[in-house]
Amino acid sequence: MDKVVKSSDEAVADIGDGAVVMSGGFGLCGIPENLIRALVAKGSRNLTIIANNLGSTDSKDGKIYGVGLLVRNAQVRKFIGSFPGPIAKFPWFMEPYRSKALELEIIPQGTLNERIRCAAAGLGGFYTPTGVGTPIEEGKEKRVLGGREHILELPLHADFALVKAHRGDRSGNLIYRRSARNYNPVMAPAASVTIAEVEELCEVGAFDPDGVHTPGLFVSMVVKGERYEKRY
Repeated sequence: MDKVVKSSDEAVADIGDGAVVMSGGFGLCGIPENLIRALVAKGSRNLTIIANNLGSTDSKDGKIYGVGLLVRNAQVRKFIGSFPGPIAKFPWFMEPYRSKALELEIIPQGTLNERIRCAAAGLGGFYTPTGVGTPIEEGKEKRVLGGREHILELPLHADFALVKAHRGDRSGNLIYRRSARNYNPVMAPAASVTIAEVEELCEVGAFDPDGVHTPGLFVSMVVKGERYEKRY
């Protein structure tokens, strides 16, 4: 099955207002920057964004990269992730946060990853000691396991996952490059629709099946990235 679409704009066309969107990457490493720019241009509002962080800035010119672009464009209602990142210093982040127009759910990094993985695996959740005795435990079920308190963490599922791979074929099989193999592989199976942007678009059979990181089974669409400013 050929899953390739012509452009990033076409790939995000079905992401409407109120959608829950995962975005891969760690810092600026492995972010789906073409899909993010296309979603900014589309203008969908009241989005819930699940990501490790909200992107970053270039230390030289202060330019914003990553899903922080969506926050700056007032498209995000809620951010679920491990930390906002450097963009927290900007008024366009702090003002909606202080006025409660932007909600934050901050999750320990390992817990965030495992909640996503549970969604991908179809599990009901997991118990962890991380966060016990902190505000993170508020409103969550607790159990004593092995003589130690644990809290129940639930799966994180998304309507859409935006992932970035170094190479992908027309059937959606993906290979990530080095550290870009961070949140991208775990997010790809955790959404109803997964959109992969790739640096290199290959024909089916171009690479060894044993080297595939994300099987095409989990990928709905593939698009060749049009322009990269941060090639990590």
